[in-house]
Amino acid sequence: MLVPTLTLLIVTVLLFAYVFAVRPWHTEWGATHVDRVARLPGDELSPRTYRAITHAVNIQAPPEAIWPWIVQVGQDRGGFYSYSFLENLAGCAMPSVRKIVPEWQNRAAGDTVWFATPKRFGGKVRMVATRVEPQRSLTLAMPADWKRFQSGDEGQDYTWTLALVPKPGGTTRLIARARGPAYPSLVKRIANYLFWKPAHFVMERKMLLTIQALAEKHAQR
Repeated sequence: MLVPTLTLLIVTVLLFAYVFAVRPWHTEWGATHVDRVARLPGDELSPRTYRAITHAVNIQAPPEAIWPWIVQVGQDRGGFYSYSFLENLAGCAMPSVRKIVPEWQNRAAGDTVWFATPKRFGGKVRMVATRVEPQRSLTLAMPADWKRFQSGDEGQDYTWTLALVPKPGGTTRLIARARGPAYPSLVKRIANYLFWKPAHFVMERKMLLTIQALAEKHAQR
């Protein structure tokens, strides 16, 4: 009886630690209360989302020094400035570019942003650039939602926004917000809770920190 009881106690403690300490940290990493409640471009596209996750980082550079890195995200461009070796373990064929490429500085609404090579996963691992506001924000949405937007309907699936908010002293707040689907199934909620949201945090945190370092270094030249 002692071993099962001790195991149950350990599992309970770990569960409480995750729910009340670890999870709030990784779902709100870097974001202040103001960041979390701020209305960002793209929020209006999916008003019925069941959950939004906001991460943020301060960058010692103006928006115009940061935007070039954001606009060239994508598997067919500069990658996502994250752990490309993990992405490539999954077969994404993700590049790891650490320079600004002039040919990638144009992005328009309707452009496909690949999260993996089109040769894998049936060419389905992609989003669509839906809101493109140079030096201010980039919002991506799922392909099905892009079609809904064109017909005047609201989104039902994931959106992802990278927003630049200028601050005094030439600094910028880079805010990343992922908005979940409107009516997720119980299975999808459990999968998001246990795997996708922690995985998203790991990869997005690395991306934000890399963009921070690249933009600050570039701005100092």
